[in-house]
Amino acid sequence: MAKIKKHYSGIGGQAVLEGVMMKNEEKYAVAVRKPSGEIAVEVENYQGLLHGSKILEVPFLRGVFNFINSLVLGTKALNYSASFYEEDEENTLVDKALDKVSGGNGEKVLSVIITLLSVALAIGIFILLPYFLSRYFEGFVRNRSLLLIIEGVIRIALFLLYAAAISAMKDIRRLYQYHGAEHKCINCIERGRELTVENVMKSSRFHKRCGTSFIFFVLIVSIVLFFFIQVDSPWQRAGLRILLMPVVAGISYELIRLAGRFDNFFVNLLSAPGFLFQEITTKEPDEEMVEVAIASVNAVFDWREYLTKTFGYTWDEEDE
Repeated sequence: MAKIKKHYSGIGGQAVLEGVMMKNEEKYAVAVRKPSGEIAVEVENYQGLLHGSKILEVPFLRGVFNFINSLVLGTKALNYSASFYEEDEENTLVDKALDKVSGGNGEKVLSVIITLLSVALAIGIFILLPYFLSRYFEGFVRNRSLLLIIEGVIRIALFLLYAAAISAMKDIRRLYQYHGAEHKCINCIERGRELTVENVMKSSRFHKRCGTSFIFFVLIVSIVLFFFIQVDSPWQRAGLRILLMPVVAGISYELIRLAGRFDNFFVNLLSAPGFLFQEITTKEPDEEMVEVAIASVNAVFDWREYLTKTFGYTWDEEDE
């Protein structure tokens, strides 16, 4: 039987604590398996920075703002899912304090603070730390290009070690399983299959538009761009690495966008290293996790209409 060609659906998402967030255009849903076993689903709209602006249509520039919007929305979805599992009152006291200071916008302020801290930590660990570690090789490696390659290898190794190390934590492993469930749902639809637990479980947990693949592109693009930093001061080189991160993000976004919209040999080759990264950051989910992911998809995406328009499906009235 010939393999069904994959078609772009437009939906994407991320794993959250005991659940999955799915986004389709401006609408998003967060489905969470509550401690009681019930699936809670919250549906809202998220427009993000520069909504409606022509800048979001400009290649490379749009990637920077889409990346920021993804971080903010992802943090918001994670906070919502965590609210079902808070066991102490410290978070409640923090929320009340922030609400008082911000005039009732405590959740938004907290999301911004967490997002900024996350970005700062990521830049410190995966951009600056590899650079300073690579400087220890300057005593016996005189070739600047080789030093940049060593820096890139250290950067990739740090990310892999980090992702693998946290996967040993029970909660993170479950998060990786929900990550797999998210991918399986999207792959199921984009391969022209009905969104059922059985079909989703048979689908791949690897997806070209995954955030993990985006990180891989960031790591590779940064190696190439940093070749053009030709200054002598170590601190200037470090500062320019930070300043170039929006450029790196913009290029990486275009690559991940290309990968998500085409299904051919070149794109598959481009996506292959990202799939290797996803071996770590996605795990096979169980059926209950898949049910949660399906609930999130159903809340924001009419997959029956999509299968009808894209693959020519017909439905009986009793299936509607």
